[in-house]
Parts: sequence; C-alpha cells; structure tokens
Amino acid sequence: MATMRISKRAVDAAEPGSKDIYLWDDDLTGFGVKITPAGAKTYLIQYRIGGRKGRTRRFTLGRHGIVTADQARTEARRLLGEVAAGRDPASQRDRSRTTPTFGAALEDFFTHHVATKLKASTAAGYRSLARLYLPKSLLSKLVVDIGRPDITRLHTALQDTPYQANRVLALLSKFFNWAEKQGLRPDGSNPCRHIEKYRERKRERFLSQEEFTRLGEALAEAERVKLASPWVIAAIRLLVLTGARLTEIRALRWDEVDLERRALRLRDSKTGEKTIHLSDAAIQILENLPRLPSNPYVICGNREGACLVNLQKPWRRIRSLAGLQDVRIHDLRHSFASVAAAQGLSLPVIGALLGHSQPATTARYAHLASDPIAEANALVSRQISIALGHLRDGSG
Repeated sequence: MATMRISKRAVDAAEPGSKDIYLWDDDLTGFGVKITPAGAKTYLIQYRIGGRKGRTRRFTLGRHGIVTADQARTEARRLLGEVAAGRDPASQRDRSRTTPTFGAALEDFFTHHVATKLKASTAAGYRSLARLYLPKSLLSKLVVDIGRPDITRLHTALQDTPYQANRVLALLSKFFNWAEKQGLRPDGSNPCRHIEKYRERKRERFLSQEEFTRLGEALAEAERVKLASPWVIAAIRLLVLTGARLTEIRALRWDEVDLERRALRLRDSKTGEKTIHLSDAAIQILENLPRLPSNPYVICGNREGACLVNLQKPWRRIRSLAGLQDVRIHDLRHSFASVAAAQGLSLPVIGALLGHSQPATTARYAHLASDPIAEANALVSRQISIALGHLRDGSG
C-alpha cells in the first residue's frame, strides 16, 4: 500500500497502472486518492465500522481537478471525525439516495393524493400554501429528517397571521400522515403532533343598510364607466343577492341555471350538490347577462371558453369606489346571512340558504337575531309592568 503526502503536485505526477491504484496519505490515516487505468483520479476516505473486525467502507470526496487536494483533505478530516464519533458517512449517503427530500415527497402527495382525491379548489389552496409559506431550506431536507422543531419554527414564524399559520400546520399534518402510509416515515412520527394551533379571531364584517346602498351605487357607476366587465358586475351582484360562495358563482355554468324553477342547481360545491334559490332581482341579472356561444360559463373570463379567474382585483376597485375598503368578497356572504337573521329567520333556515353542512357553522349568526327577541322581551315586560303598577297604560 503506497503512502505519500497527498498534494496537488503529487497527484498530478501520479501515473495510472493496469488496474486501480490507491495512494494513501501518510499524515491523515484513511485519506487517499484512487487512480483508474484510464487516468481518472478521485479523492476518497476509507474507514472501518464496528472495530478492527468490522466492515470496511469507502466514501468518495470528488474528482481531482474539480476538488482540490486541500479541499479534499479538509472534508476527509471532517468525515473521519464523524466516523470516530460512531457515525457512518457512507450509510448516510446511501440513505439520502433512496429517501426523497421533503419537497419531492410533497410533490408526490399533491400529484397522487390531493389531485385525485380532493376537490380542485382544495388542491389549488394546498399548492398555494406550500408555494407561499414553505421555505426552500425546509423543502430540501430529507423527508425523514423533518422533526417537530422544524415545524415549530415554521409555525412560530407565521404567528402574526394565525389563520395562515394554522392552515399550513393542517396541510403538513395531512402530508406527514400520508408519508407514513407510504412508508416514507416511521408510523407515529408526524412532527405536527402536539403543536398547538393559534387562537383565531373570527372576523365579523356585515354590511349595513347604508353600506348596501353605497355598494349598489358603486356597481351602477362601475357599469356606467366600464370600470369592470359586465360579468364582474353580475358576479358581485349575484354574490350579494344569493349568499353563495365565490367559487359557486365564479364557476357557475349555464346548464346549472334553471330560470323556470328559479334556482341554480350546482352539481358540485364545498358541501356537494346544492340548490341556490333565485329572487326576482337575481333572475333579472341572469336574463340580462350576455351569453357567449363558445363559453359554457355564466361569469366569463378573459380567455375564450373559460370562467373568470380572479375577482379580487376588480372587487378592490369597486369596494374603493363604494368606500368599503375593509370589506372582503366573503363578507358579502356574511352580510346576506346577517340580513336573514335580522329578519327573524331561524338558524336552520339560514343554514339551508347558505348551504351549511354543520349547524355549528350557522351558529355564528345567532347573536344577530337578538333584536327581534329583545323587542319581544320589551313588549312582554311592558305588559307585566303595567299589571304590576310599575307603568301606566298610555292607551287610555
């Protein structure tokens, strides 16, 4: 076994033979260079796992000319230090070759699970969360190496936006459960376990009667000056008049519109098949809306044959015109429910109007029905007070 002080000059001068030649450094035990009969020269380390009788392993450091002798020596010293500490660099290398990165596994999750088993809108939402909030440094780690500290750091970094932080945590929890089922991680190793979600403050923004009026005037003005397309104007009006979800109106097709029976019969929504009843005003909007022969959608977008993709930008212009800068599109649905509650409609009826699948979802509007109850309480209390002599009956 030839030994020498491995340096650039020594390696450059080394000649190939009829078979592989190994030259070993006489200063750093285990550090060497391999020279093939074709003249390729590669730096490596050789070490033994499990004591003197253990298995001999080799780990390649890089080709001479691409990696310098000094760089190879520095890396060799580091890796041999790991060996002395009981770790096996070659085993870790082999593991990284067979184990996907978090990013690669996440893409498989999106392609083979999310895209095939969940709604398109849910899949798009998941991809958006990953694109916006998952750092490259995390995605580049091996999926088996992601631990609770990694997820905790990510969740903490998003604490100023608790809603998004919790949505990201929910996505990752689903992913790691899937990863366990695929055998990519040990069972019960989901790093999202025991990480508490942030408390979310429910945002309640309902339009007042005066604000409804301002919105109506802004829509009329936007229509007059062509601030937005007729389909954008119609979409916002339908959202106000039906309490429908944005995706339900944006992706509505003409074959789901039943004007004769005054209803929209959605084949698919967040809660499955759904019927949305139409008022006279909503029917008038649909009857007056231009239809494009080549487009099956009610709310047409800029691309031929496609529905409107983004209502947010035109909505921001229209709400600014109305002086309603803090109102989101989803608040129009809340406002529809608030009017229903103020009119004394029961929570089950309101839930049916909105297409809620769970009564608890509708319960957030319970307090809005307090005015009719308060009025009834005042009326009953007044009559009792008169009978008790606390008040005089002003009728006589």
